[in-house]
Amino acid sequence: MDLLPVEIKVNIEGDVAGALSALGASQGALIKRRIWFAEDRDGVAQGRVPLLDGGVIIRLRIGGGPDDLVVKLRPCTREQLVGRFSAPFEVQPFTYKIEEDWSRHGRVLAASLVHSRPPGALASIVEPGADVSASIDQVQDQFLQACAGDVRVDGLVALGPIFSTKADDVSLDDLEVDLEAWSAVGLDFLEASIRVKPKDGDGAEEFRERVERKLRKLEEAVLERGVTLSEIPDSKTHRVLTALAAASQG
Repeated sequence: MDLLPVEIKVNIEGDVAGALSALGASQGALIKRRIWFAEDRDGVAQGRVPLLDGGVIIRLRIGGGPDDLVVKLRPCTREQLVGRFSAPFEVQPFTYKIEEDWSRHGRVLAASLVHSRPPGALASIVEPGADVSASIDQVQDQFLQACAGDVRVDGLVALGPIFSTKADDVSLDDLEVDLEAWSAVGLDFLEASIRVKPKDGDGAEEFRERVERKLRKLEEAVLERGVTLSEIPDSKTHRVLTALAAASQG
């Protein structure tokens, strides 16, 4: 089985603005976007997030360039990813990725199908009363039907906005790190991430050891700058989406 790229993620707690400064976010241009997640309308009315609980994430990003709508399965298994979705591809306006997500709290497989749109194209979809499912195109629907099992994706409501500030390719020692801060419903998160790709000739054990070294180096680089790592195992997506669903209860 082919080795997959790995995205290493480190979550940071505390003073997000101070952490961004300490980690050198000002080295590059900051990209500001607004993010929404789609969830089952009936589930949210009961304070639940059934799509997220079923391993399906639907995210909309607006601003800072082209809009995009992503349908992601996380966690998933290689066995779920069948047909054309068993291998990555890029055919405009779609990008389909399969990669592992690693953090100090666990490792999961994720598959995501991104549909890029012109700037502003998704603005009306996040308005109150709009049904996000109307913007899930045929290819993304095929992905869900083929790979997501019995998950029901209709009657969706957009939860947000989350205000995102992102700085890409920030130098931390000899690492090139992406930083992304999220702010919503009184919560502030910061994630530092790097991607590690297999090299030609890599064996599975060799690649795993290299990723583990990179994870340790990323954690050390963050800690050396006086920034606190999160001890909370939940992903920032899970934390913010459950908080948004709870806030929608009024």
